[in-house]
Amino acid sequence: MSLTPIREPAEPAPPAARVGHVHLRVSDLERSIAFYCDVLGFSVTQRYGAGAAFLGAGGYHHHIGLNTWESLGGPAPAPGTTGLYHSAFLYPDRKSLGEVLARVIAAGIPLDGAADHGVSEAIYLRDPDGNGVELYRDRTSDEWPLDPDGHLKMINAPLDLQALLSEASAET
Repeated sequence: MSLTPIREPAEPAPPAARVGHVHLRVSDLERSIAFYCDVLGFSVTQRYGAGAAFLGAGGYHHHIGLNTWESLGGPAPAPGTTGLYHSAFLYPDRKSLGEVLARVIAAGIPLDGAADHGVSEAIYLRDPDGNGVELYRDRTSDEWPLDPDGHLKMINAPLDLQALLSEASAET
């Protein structure tokens, strides 16, 4: 499938360009490591002294950087200010997304929301420092909703969390 862009850049990024990682300032390194490891399932790949850690999945060097260099004991980001809206973590399929949702619920972490965007299914929550986190799985591009002119037409429909949890617990 090929989308019709709404706006073309003057100098396009290479087609293989991707967001490589997110690096967050946190107030408590160990608390953040516990969230990103024990709840979301990432592994610590390296510690950098007492003030930073790098976490990855699938043998990658790091998808997440955490540090307290300028934020040790600091407050959560203030609402209504600029900054990172959320970091998004892509899970490979519905079963994996359902499994991480089950861990989030078991950890007692409240959800900010959940949505079917047509191109993806997404769950929204906050990390221990109040940073927005999206956990999602993509649909294949041939399933994406398009308008009559071929432009992407994402939606914001409710996501059936119980069905997602049921799929996670189903035997494969």
